[in-house]
Amino acid sequence: MTQPPHDEPTAESPEELRRQVEQTRHELGDTVEALADKTDVKARVQEKAAAAKEQASAKATELTEEVKAKAAQAVQVVQEKLPEPVTAKAAAAAEQAKAKAGQARQVWHDQAPEPVRNNRTPLIAAGAALVVACVLLRRKKK
Repeated sequence: MTQPPHDEPTAESPEELRRQVEQTRHELGDTVEALADKTDVKARVQEKAAAAKEQASAKATELTEEVKAKAAQAVQVVQEKLPEPVTAKAAAAAEQAKAKAGQARQVWHDQAPEPVRNNRTPLIAAGAALVVACVLLRRKKK
């Protein structure tokens, strides 16, 4: 066993010795726990992965906000530079599209069978693909 350092006073009573032993046990326990944490590679990797995920999420949110702001600025610039007749025509077309979408939604709700309405995501994707294909074919003909 080791002897106490010369600069520390030795304990005078058994109670003092017990207190010092308990303190030493506590410190040793903390040291062992810290060493165990350092050797737990899986936990350290998970902590680093969680931190990286959080950082990536924050950066994605920041970039999304930045893109939205730049898109809003671009819309503003385009609106300022477009002549009034073009702007009016675009607004009218947008209103017509909204009205047609509302009508289509109502027809969908009224006429589509229940199983089809419950699985509408693939149908919407197929419809969007069909619209894109039509637009591309129309552009190719011109």
